[in-house]
Amino acid sequence: MNAGIVPRFMGDEMKNETSLRKKRGSKAATLFIRGGRIIDPGRGMDEVGDLLVAKGKIAQVGHAIPQNSLPSDMLSQANNIDATGLIVCPGFIDLHCHLREPGFEDKETIATGTEAAAVGGFTTVCCMPNTNPPLDTRDTVEWVKAKARSDAFVHVLPIGCITKGRKGKEVSPMIELADAGVVGFSDDGDSVANSQVMRCAMEHSYKLGLPIIEHCEDKELSKGGVINEGEVSDRLNLKGIPAASEEVIVARDLALAKLTGARVHIAHVSTCGSAELIRHARERGVSVTAEVTPHHLTLTEEMVCANAKVKPPLCTEDDIGCLLKGLKDGVIDAIVTDHAPHTTAEKKCPIELAAFGISGFETALGCLMGLVHKGEIDLTTLISKLTCEPAKILGRDDLGTLKTGSLANITIFDPMREWIVDSQQFVSKGKNTPLEGYRLKGKVMVTIVDGQVIMVAGQHATPR
Repeated sequence: MNAGIVPRFMGDEMKNETSLRKKRGSKAATLFIRGGRIIDPGRGMDEVGDLLVAKGKIAQVGHAIPQNSLPSDMLSQANNIDATGLIVCPGFIDLHCHLREPGFEDKETIATGTEAAAVGGFTTVCCMPNTNPPLDTRDTVEWVKAKARSDAFVHVLPIGCITKGRKGKEVSPMIELADAGVVGFSDDGDSVANSQVMRCAMEHSYKLGLPIIEHCEDKELSKGGVINEGEVSDRLNLKGIPAASEEVIVARDLALAKLTGARVHIAHVSTCGSAELIRHARERGVSVTAEVTPHHLTLTEEMVCANAKVKPPLCTEDDIGCLLKGLKDGVIDAIVTDHAPHTTAEKKCPIELAAFGISGFETALGCLMGLVHKGEIDLTTLISKLTCEPAKILGRDDLGTLKTGSLANITIFDPMREWIVDSQQFVSKGKNTPLEGYRLKGKVMVTIVDGQVIMVAGQHATPR
C-alpha cells in the first residue's frame, strides 16, 4: 500500500479536506466510499468493495457497486470518497474514557474529548463517572447527556456510579441511573472495598441487566505505589504496586459475580494473573467480560516517567504476552483507551507526585497497528476488539457493524501511514503521553458519525 495515500474527495461539502468539522445534527450527506478494503468482523466480511451511505445509514455495502445501479438523484448528491489502499470498518467504540466534565474542565471537556476521539477514529465513547459532581444522580447523568447533545462530535454513553459519591459505602440509586440512560456502573478510579456493598450492587445490576465495570485495585496493597513492583522499582528505589493489588479484587469480584449471577466487566486488565482468573471464571460459567488498553499491550515497566505513570501500572513483557493471548482466544473482549487527560502541571513534576493517567484517544490506533505489523495480532481481531465486541458488551446491535440499515458510524484508516507523535498537535487538552516523538505506523483518515463526515484527512484542525 502507498504509505502517503490520502483520501480524495469530490463534492461541495468536502472541498476543505483538512478539517475536523462538527456537523452532528445537520442533514447527513449521501456518501459513496469507493475501493476500500472493507472489514466488518461481526459479519465475517473482509473484501475490497464499495459502501453507500444515505440518510445517515448504510444503504449498500460489498463488491464494487456499479454507479449506474444507483438512483440518479442519489448519485448526484453523493460525496465520493476514494478509499483505495485504505481500511473501511465500523466506527471504533471506546468502553472506557474520561471526559472530565463536569468539574475538571481544565483537564478536558466533552467537546475537546470527543473531538480527540473523532481524530482517533472513535464514533462512540463511554465516559466514566469520576467527575465533580460524580454521575450518581439522574440530574448529573441528564446534564452530561444534554451537554453531549450540544457539544459532542461523537456519541457519548454515560456510565453511572456504583456507590453514592464513589465513596464505596452505599449503593447508588441504580434504578434511577438506569432510567436516565447509563450503560453500566463503575466507581472507576477506585474499587468498592466493601464486599457486602459490592454484592448488593451486583444484585441490583443483575435485575437491571447492566454490567458492573470494576476498577480492580486493593488500595491497601497499592498505597503509595508509583510503578509496578519488581526489578525496576527495586533498582530505582520507587515504591511498587504489586500485581496482587489487581488480582485479589478480580478474584473477589468474579466470586461475587458467580454468587449473584451479575455481569461483571473487568476494566484495564494488566497482569497474567488477572487474565488467568478471568479465563477460569469463564470456564465455570461466570458472566464476565474484560478489556485491555493500548498502553498495557505495548509498553512495559521499563518506561519510567511521569507521563507513563498509570493505574494499573505498566507491567512486564510476560504480562503483555498473556494479554495478547487473552485477546486472541477471547478471554479479553475489548480494547479501550482509558483516555485520562491531565494538566501539564499534574505531569510535569517528579514521578512520585505526578497524577496517574495517559491521554490515549489520538495514539490508540497507531500503537495497536504496531502489534499488527509485528505479527502479534491479526488486523481482523484488532478491529473486532474495537467494534463488534464492545457493541456486544453494550447490547447494541446498531453499533460496531456495517450491515445494511445500521447507523453509518464508519472509520477509515491507512494501515501504512507513518507519523510522529507530537502532543502539541493533540486536540485533547491532555498532552500527557509517554509516546512523544515516537514514530507510529497506522493513522485514521476519516471518521463518519451517523452518516456525517466529522474528521477528514487525519488533521487536528478545530472549528472554533
